[in-house]
Amino acid sequence: MAVLPMSTVMTLTGLSARQIRYYEEQKLVIPERTGGNHRQYSLNDIDKLLEIKDILMKTSSMAEVKRILKRRQIEMRKQQPSQAEISRALRRELEIQSPFFSDNSTTFNQSRL
Repeated sequence: MAVLPMSTVMTLTGLSARQIRYYEEQKLVIPERTGGNHRQYSLNDIDKLLEIKDILMKTSSMAEVKRILKRRQIEMRKQQPSQAEISRALRRELEIQSPFFSDNSTTFNQSRL
């Protein structure tokens, strides 16, 4: 949820408004907008801006920043479990935690309710 205005983001990241707007122009962060067209940033946006700032301490090329961010995004996707894996894990946890869960893993045992 985006709730942070530009001034707060500047304080939290140590970046100028111009830098933040430039990263938006480069499509590296995409803040939400209020009805009055003011930018509202999420905590994920803050994380991304800090990541960009860290990368820029090692390189000055925006193309390199984009390449590194893209590579990290791909690596994170590989590490994330699939929806099926999440469903199986949740189902196993529910079977362990709930005495109302029946042997048929798709329905609750109504007789215990």
